[in-house]
Amino acid sequence: MIVSFTQTLHTYQPILRLLAESMQVTAPMKDIEKELVQAAYRHVQSQKTLTIVIDDAHLLDVGILRRLRLLFERFPKKHSLVLLGHPELLHRLSMMCNEDIKSRISYSKQILPLHDADLIAFIIAELAAVGLGANTFDEAALQVIARAVQGNLRLCRNLAQASLIAACLDHQRIVTVNHVNTALLQPHWRSHEALIKQQVKPEPKRR
Repeated sequence: MIVSFTQTLHTYQPILRLLAESMQVTAPMKDIEKELVQAAYRHVQSQKTLTIVIDDAHLLDVGILRRLRLLFERFPKKHSLVLLGHPELLHRLSMMCNEDIKSRISYSKQILPLHDADLIAFIIAELAAVGLGANTFDEAALQVIARAVQGNLRLCRNLAQASLIAACLDHQRIVTVNHVNTALLQPHWRSHEALIKQQVKPEPKRR
């Protein structure tokens, strides 16, 4: 059995509620930990492997991770906890004060950024899924998108969508580099330094 939730919250009780909902456990909050442990044992006794997946785990405070560790130590040994998060999660766990958590990691893997060819293939596949041809983006536009997102699949999807919108607003059927650049002019695509610089008024020229 795989129990997963992607709505990572910052406090312990909402996480317990999500976990209980995923494991189909109904209990008042004061009894929920005990009921979760009992449900875990029932799953294992029925010859099922229990795997708990928490997405965006880098958003969790280490104190919450420590409380989860104490809870899962009461679970049967035939279970796994998978934490998905940004590299900063492992950086924090590598600190000496968090050795009690890190020492329980049995496997870790860092996913590298995707290659440009993979990103372009993703865009073409997404276009095909909605009945659009591969030539909806010209080759140069695809290359600019791939370079701009630096291997990030979510950014690739967002930039491709924004470029499509720019082409529609321009009443064009083909997305070009100009449309991608128009999308990249939106503030959220700029770096922190560029946004700060934009907010500073230039000094008037002295005559």
